Amino acid sequence: MALIKSVRGFTPKIDPSVYVAENATIVGDVEIGKDSSIWFGAILRGDVNSIRIGNHVNIQDGVVLHTLYQKSKVIIEDNVSVGHNAIIHGAIVHSNVLVGMGATILDNAEIGENCIIAANALVKAGEKVEPNSLYAGVPAKKVKDVSPEQIENIIKRTADNYHLYSTWFKEEDEKEQNAFDDKAL
Repeated sequence: MALIKSVRGFTPKIDPSVYVAENATIVGDVEIGKDSSIWFGAILRGDVNSIRIGNHVNIQDGVVLHTLYQKSKVIIEDNVSVGHNAIIHGAIVHSNVLVGMGATILDNAEIGENCIIAANALVKAGEKVEPNSLYAGVPAKKVKDVSPEQIENIIKRTADNYHLYSTWFKEEDEKEQNAFDDKAL
């Protein structure tokens, strides 16, 4: 079972439709919207400030979300995929974004809608990433515009795929729970 823990009087609020992997950690002032998924080894630390996650968001394996005390919050809007081992520290990520594997987004950065942040990119603190853009590198710079086809075939498809994957795990969890309940009788 995932570690879901209250801190400083804040208890995570997780929509019942959310899939949370058994070894994910969700702590403190965290809210997660409908049809989202929190994958294996992800850590969402809302201990020093708030984390808000919208609908149809996937926080993949090994991702870390954290903030600065009284200085930054994590806000992730709808239809966002945060790739394996990415770090979002006190930043805003608007809707329809793909954050690549190993990318880092630092405090008070803001990612516009319909963006792709490439794998291993570093978005510096306070950076404003313009909507409909692909950013890559260390530090991250705009490489090109994101096309409508890329929004559909990369950003939205990734979010849809992860929602599908989460249903597989939720079905297995339900089967296991039913088998346990049957044995307990």
